[in-house]
Amino acid sequence: MNPTHLALAMLGGALGAGLRYWLGAALLQKFGSGLPWGTLAANLAGSFLAGLLFASLAQRGALGDALRALLIIGVMGGLTTYSALMLELMAFQRGGQPERALGYLALTLVAGLALVWLGLRVGEALRGPVPASLG
Repeated sequence: MNPTHLALAMLGGALGAGLRYWLGAALLQKFGSGLPWGTLAANLAGSFLAGLLFASLAQRGALGDALRALLIIGVMGGLTTYSALMLELMAFQRGGQPERALGYLALTLVAGLALVWLGLRVGEALRGPVPASLG
């Protein structure tokens, strides 16, 4: 384990969590609490940005590894909200809204996958092809 990369991931995680908090509060104020808009926006934006960053940082050697730790593992890891998504789905289910839970899950997964794909394509258009493996 690289201690510098660990520190970068931790710093990025704090930044991403702060961004997620800000986004959630802003969208709650703007749209209300009918759906967890902040979680949805964080997951969808994070999906696109993760794809874009992965494509942009591919084949950049040590600098790319450090930036991946900071931006993808850290910031995107702190921004995206899988555990919050699961809790919100459970809240819909327990609140007698299983259809809303299913719709929210489907929207998150389908749109998130589409945005990762789009982010990768945009990144490749800007930087060139990337390896098939995410590892």
